[in-house]
Amino acid sequence: MSNAVARVRRPINAERVKDFLVKNAIYIVILMIILFIIIKEPAFLSVNVFRNILSQSAVRLILAFGVGAIIITQGTDLSLGRMVGFATIISGSLLQRAEYASRFYTDLQPLPIFVPLLIACAVMAFFSAINGWIVANFKIHPFLATLGMSIALYGILSVYFASGDAGGQPIGGFDTRYTDFVIGSTLGIPNLVIYAAIISVIVWVIWNKTTFGKNIYAVGGNPEAAKVSGVNVTKTIILVYVMAGVLYGIGGFLEAARIGSANNGTGTGYELDAIAACVVGGISFSGGIGRVSGAITGVLMFQVISYGMTFIGLDQNLQYIFKGIIIVAAVALDAKKYIKKT
Repeated sequence: MSNAVARVRRPINAERVKDFLVKNAIYIVILMIILFIIIKEPAFLSVNVFRNILSQSAVRLILAFGVGAIIITQGTDLSLGRMVGFATIISGSLLQRAEYASRFYTDLQPLPIFVPLLIACAVMAFFSAINGWIVANFKIHPFLATLGMSIALYGILSVYFASGDAGGQPIGGFDTRYTDFVIGSTLGIPNLVIYAAIISVIVWVIWNKTTFGKNIYAVGGNPEAAKVSGVNVTKTIILVYVMAGVLYGIGGFLEAARIGSANNGTGTGYELDAIAACVVGGISFSGGIGRVSGAITGVLMFQVISYGMTFIGLDQNLQYIFKGIIIVAAVALDAKKYIKKT
């Protein structure tokens, strides 16, 4: 008991302050940016702004959960953006209004909205499984494996995009059932926020309450030790990528209706935002470290900054500079914490 009391009453010194700043520096900087935005534009603190930020964060959060699990296994996924783009094209091409002039499939009868969702998830899970299989079996660095998949996917989705009856035109004119399902609201709460909350709970259960989730952390922490302990490392890595693919499919399905259109450029750069949000939220590239709450925090902080910088009219080019600095700082601090632990 006396030792515990001594630890609690340990005086604040320079070392402890430095340790606190290293661990929380990125949050401090982001909060300072948010405070600056609020001071410059007090109207930023409003219910409508908060609602918009939550709605815009919903899809990003779902994508962050997908790549977050991969990062926990010491991986990454540069094909995320193309998978999301492919999922938007699949979903949009199958859910256009019957009377829309430039339909992708002129003679296609109206489909239940869940059919395109399942197709998008299945296709993305298939390509993502290939990523996982290559990484797990050939020991190719995930950066290179998923970069190659990203390039190949862009070609595949572009071929599909150009194959429609209307040619390579942006896909729009979505069925109102689809748009109402995605961008409508229930009891005043945006449906997108509800879907993100449901998926957050499901992911939390998978990460924290299942054998598969424990295996994810074990493989990320030390693959060799996990293998010795009886964990099927290859299977775990493949399943992590499959799970990510399913989440990309869901994200793409929701994103097409959210933005109201889809083309072969949709999803560009989404992988960088998702990875950055994960790192800002404490999901470490060193492996075996990360929480659902961290992903949520990272996504919300990044979205608040993005929305806030646009809200105050900051030039788009300057926004890229600030985002880039935040990403580099987050990765550098993550590496510093890892080096300190080892």
